[in-house]
Amino acid sequence: MKSPPPGEQSPIRLLSVVIPAHNEEGCIAATVEHLYVELRLNGIEHEIVVVDDGSTDHTWTVLEKAHARVPTLRPVQNTGEHGFGRAVTLGFDHVEGDAVVLMMADESDDCRDVVRYWQTLNQGWDAVFGSRFVRGGGVIDYPRHKLLLNRLANLFLRVLFRVPLNDFTNAFKAYRRSVMEGCRPFLSPHFNLTIELPLKTIVRGYSWTSIPITWRNRRSGISKLKIQEMGSRYLFIALYCWLERSFSRGDYFKR
Repeated sequence: MKSPPPGEQSPIRLLSVVIPAHNEEGCIAATVEHLYVELRLNGIEHEIVVVDDGSTDHTWTVLEKAHARVPTLRPVQNTGEHGFGRAVTLGFDHVEGDAVVLMMADESDDCRDVVRYWQTLNQGWDAVFGSRFVRGGGVIDYPRHKLLLNRLANLFLRVLFRVPLNDFTNAFKAYRRSVMEGCRPFLSPHFNLTIELPLKTIVRGYSWTSIPITWRNRRSGISKLKIQEMGSRYLFIALYCWLERSFSRGDYFKR
């Protein structure tokens, strides 16, 4: 347990899974179909909201075809400014569920962990953060230079905010709708949203816990994360959330 015990919470009626996708024609159909099968096998009412974030390949065509096989799929096109954070925010604007899991399009996240997120949220938590770096979790084929930078960034955030979470930067996490709405407005147009969401959740007083998850490197397509472009953006969001915690006098705290 990483925060005070959760209070009484209603069961999750509908789970929304938001998946941003940019040029993922080679894997998005498999990601959606595997997720659909796993959630159906576990009897979880759900919707899968995939946001096509300005793809220049056949991602949208693949999604349209997949919709015929996956009735819970809801494809959305981002016709405005593009960027990971903007695509995720658009997906959040379209969800109808009581809780949201943010998932990547490249099959790096395990569909079985989505079920575990749903189960843990139903224990009463406001948010559940997966960690790849605790007992029971793991990574497969993680590039060594990215792994080193990942661990340094997470150590910095862990020390700065003095919380026992060691995987802030992984996007794959789960939030009740009240948390998602309570963390608005979202400031991050790019991958820095991956730390804005958990940091705001913690700073604003929502209950949270962590579970072990597994991750594997993509088997098709190209990673969209450009580390050399993201350092200052991550730092900006980290400092913004630190300033909010230190000086906002609880103006944004969970009510």
